[in-house]
Amino acid sequence: MKFSLRSKLPHLFVGTVTVLALTSTALLAQDDAAAPAEGQTQTLWDLIAAGGWAMWPLGLFSVCMITLAVYNFMQLTRKKFVPPLLKQSVLSHMAEVRVRSSIEEAAESASYLGRMLATALPHVDATEPETLGRDKVEDAVADFAVKENPAYMSWVGYFSVIAQASPMVGLLGTVSGMIKAFQTLGISGGSDPTKLAAAISEALVTTAAGLVVAIPCLFFFYLFKNTFTKLVTEAQDTMTAAMDAAIATVNADQQLAKVPEGIAEA
Repeated sequence: MKFSLRSKLPHLFVGTVTVLALTSTALLAQDDAAAPAEGQTQTLWDLIAAGGWAMWPLGLFSVCMITLAVYNFMQLTRKKFVPPLLKQSVLSHMAEVRVRSSIEEAAESASYLGRMLATALPHVDATEPETLGRDKVEDAVADFAVKENPAYMSWVGYFSVIAQASPMVGLLGTVSGMIKAFQTLGISGGSDPTKLAAAISEALVTTAAGLVVAIPCLFFFYLFKNTFTKLVTEAQDTMTAAMDAAIATVNADQQLAKVPEGIAEA
């Protein structure tokens, strides 16, 4: 299975919604139990409620952000990409040119490195002792990356989408609030400061909420993007090291023959 965690995404999403819903209910119950006196500072729930309709899509974005963050933290790990034991074992096998053993061990691993090795190592060509068909192996690695990498990056890319959409929704809420504010001024002529303040609050809160969602999304996007790049690079470097070890072993006698007399014995 390529992504064992993918089937758990709905559960992560539902769990996140449940936790946030329970937290919101608890906060609302506390607010109802101790209603603030007139002139007292607003609670967080009051600010969220003041944001109006725009807070609903922004709330959905925040739930998606948390769900994606948990998923990527669980998915983009060294254990799932380049397991140390598999890496050491394959390098040991390839140093002795045990290509078949490397392929069999890699095929048993569901990790990124395991799948890449199982795809690329069958292209090793023993009829080309100087390179062992290195070009074919590298082409297979490139094809593997083209097919596999987008599946991982798509889950990281959603952070960028949310980071760009959240401020836009917040801005739309700001425009909506300002329209209401001017309508209130036009109708009441400023005689009803409560309605005017509510409209202005909607305009300001939605802008802030959009940024509160967007900023962490940008952080997560670059964090997971860089993490993925490092993991893929390590997997490809492992493949390169494995091929170097095998080629060096196959051509060891030829390399030794090129050493000036007297140095080899030393």
